[in-house]
Amino acid sequence: MIKFKFSFFAVALIAAAVFAPNAMAKGKTSAPQVIYTGEIAKKVIGYNGATPVSISITDGRITSITALDNKETPSYFNRAKEKVFKQFIGKTVDEALKLDADVATGATYSSEALIKNIKMGLQQAKPAGNDKKSTTDKSNKKNKKNKKGKGKRSMTK
Repeated sequence: MIKFKFSFFAVALIAAAVFAPNAMAKGKTSAPQVIYTGEIAKKVIGYNGATPVSISITDGRITSITALDNKETPSYFNRAKEKVFKQFIGKTVDEALKLDADVATGATYSSEALIKNIKMGLQQAKPAGNDKKSTTDKSNKKNKKNKKGKGKRSMTK
């Protein structure tokens, strides 16, 4: 009986090892990713100093944002957190990077610092080679040349 239980357990373990990677590859689940912005955005300053955050991403969506140790005035910083964090939760990384987030009235510096921290952290979460910014930058440079009268003129905007 013990041999049967051991054999059954071994087969189940092998099956899990074989089929689990396939489920993950199909986009069914992905390991949570946590990004700490302490080093990434150490020069981003709120009203009284750095405002690092920890961003949790699961299945490509932001699941939580946690403010880390800082020297901001708690009453103002809490107002900024409430306003800013809820705008990002549930969004994909790309959606969040494009978001023109609102700041909390009376806590503008803290809000702006939190938004910058979040966006700088999310840049780290983007897969390599999936950055569309470079093509946009090239087209913007062409448009600037066209506006100055240099280069070919384009009929589209």
